[in-house]
Amino acid sequence: MRKVVFLVMVGLLILNISGCITATTGGLAGAAGGAVAGQAIGRNTKSTLIGTGVGGVIGAITGHIIKKRQQE
Repeated sequence: MRKVVFLVMVGLLILNISGCITATTGGLAGAAGGAVAGQAIGRNTKSTLIGTGVGGVIGAITGHIIKKRQQE
């Protein structure tokens, strides 16, 4: 499971570096990564849902900031 979390995080990092991320794609990628991390940490549905929510919000905010910087 740790390998999956690592691969998801590396994928998100690559998206951020390449600049192909917007608020929508950032939110989706963050939600996916958060769900995987939540499941890996808590190993129950509650942890997975919390990870999905937190990851989605953080991903959307990050995507919005990156898109804003690209436009400047």
